[in-house]
Amino acid sequence: MSCIKNSEELDALVQNIRDCQKCVEAPIGSPLPHAARPVLQVSGAARLCICGQAPGTRVHQSGKPFTDPSGDRLRNWMGIGEEVFYDPDRLAIIPMGFCFPGLDAKGGDLPPRKECRNLWHDQLFSEMPQIELVLVIGQYAQAYHLGPGRRKSLTETVAHWQTYFEAPVKVGTPKVLPLPHPSWRNNAWLKKNPWFESDLLPVLRREVSRLV
Repeated sequence: MSCIKNSEELDALVQNIRDCQKCVEAPIGSPLPHAARPVLQVSGAARLCICGQAPGTRVHQSGKPFTDPSGDRLRNWMGIGEEVFYDPDRLAIIPMGFCFPGLDAKGGDLPPRKECRNLWHDQLFSEMPQIELVLVIGQYAQAYHLGPGRRKSLTETVAHWQTYFEAPVKVGTPKVLPLPHPSWRNNAWLKKNPWFESDLLPVLRREVSRLV
């Protein structure tokens, strides 16, 4: 594991993110329907990063990422427990939206707030050049990290995981590994796509073991 210490610049940036009220005070579109509570986990040492969608209701309450059944499944996929998962020197967690975005009319989570990506993501990743692999979970994270290389659907993108994972990258640029969301709502997806568990998960667990 890397022994790189947090830089003053990274510490200051994280504090600015935790203090951010942009989506309440000067939002893009409708304001956040509740108080802002940015949730992230970063350090200048972590070589592995999870980039997902946005906190849900339970994470908004706890202030800690993936404190829900999705987190249980994700940790199972990765083959690690909470002790490793919540160690910022081993694992960074940077959702596309740092705050719970609220619920839509059907009771589902709204998309991640655009303010976070526009204000913070480029800065944050530039301060963490030690990251070697980013697990990109869901369509919003894949749109940011894969750009025009993303396929037409999440299933197609994840099915072509080897293309992204094995692609050559520039020095200082992390590899990416696309994943579906670990929500229990995706049980049917997992049954329809058995290659995910047979082909992708062994690679995921190998990389996690190597990096943390």
